[in-house]
Amino acid sequence: MRKALARGDLGPQGETRALKGYGMDTEKTLLQQIRDKEQEFSRKIDTARADGEVTVAAARTEAEDLLCTADKAGKASAEQVYWNVQGKTAIEIESLDTAANLDQEAARVRGEKNIHEAAERIVRYVTME
Repeated sequence: MRKALARGDLGPQGETRALKGYGMDTEKTLLQQIRDKEQEFSRKIDTARADGEVTVAAARTEAEDLLCTADKAGKASAEQVYWNVQGKTAIEIESLDTAANLDQEAARVRGEKNIHEAAERIVRYVTME
């Protein structure tokens, strides 16, 4: 041990005593340095958490805006489809009405052509000729 002291090797306890003598009191202790680091990381975590909350809030707002926009676009598309189908249905109804009117007119014309012959048959049947 004496040889070690002669070489300047003070050992772990001697180093601590030597450091205390050379300004260790003015420097932060290891425990204080650890506490400072913990506080620094705690601040960084709080900042990251706050940034994350802001980001999430912004994303929620954007999502709500997108939903509103999509809802409006969906309603507009549905209304457009409705009016297109209603227009096609109206055209089809008009076409069916026209066809029915043509069929009715054709039946009336055929009936008018056969009225004279039908009247003769009825008279013959009644008179038993």
